[in-house]
Amino acid sequence: MANDDAGTPLPRTFYDRPAPEVAPDLLGRTLRCTLPEGTVELRITEVEAYTGPDDPASHAYRGRTARNAVMFGPPGHAYVYFTYGMHFCVNMVCGPALHPGGVLLRAGQVTGGADLAGKRRSSSRREHDLAQGPARLAVALGIDRAQDGEDVVAGPVLQLFTGTPPAPELIRSGPRTGVATGADTPWRFWIDGDPTVSPYRAHVPRRRRTG
Repeated sequence: MANDDAGTPLPRTFYDRPAPEVAPDLLGRTLRCTLPEGTVELRITEVEAYTGPDDPASHAYRGRTARNAVMFGPPGHAYVYFTYGMHFCVNMVCGPALHPGGVLLRAGQVTGGADLAGKRRSSSRREHDLAQGPARLAVALGIDRAQDGEDVVAGPVLQLFTGTPPAPELIRSGPRTGVATGADTPWRFWIDGDPTVSPYRAHVPRRRRTG
């Protein structure tokens, strides 16, 4: 069931700014995903910003590819990628076309369609961890590569609404999570004290197997 308190859709101008500027403004906004099996909504509680050729942690750092093409398009679209051979993650594309930038949605509080989200996240034992982490968030919403390029301004599959932004004093920032380069850049933003925010994890290099 949709949340009557979601507010109004965010305009494209909202996204037509640098990703590090958009990122904290996404906190508290409502993301709605409507698929044939139903609708799930969540309040965004944690995000992470990435830019382009100047950001070694960004998927756009080495230029345009088939995977990241949406990042080089107009703002206000979803960039969905597959990672570690098992997870999908969703980003909001920011900045003008040809100047790639995106904000990874890292965590959220499910505010509508909790039963459906729970079925998708059957391993979850607590409501606050339904969308705690970028992969869990995508699963709870039902997002996969089929939603890559979706217009989040016009909908109807994905749409972002004004929601209820937190008080400015509750917004925190810190280093990005789990990236090998550019980790110290403080472009991870979250709502202080919110139980849905994911734990911080620094990047751990993978060890090569020997023998």
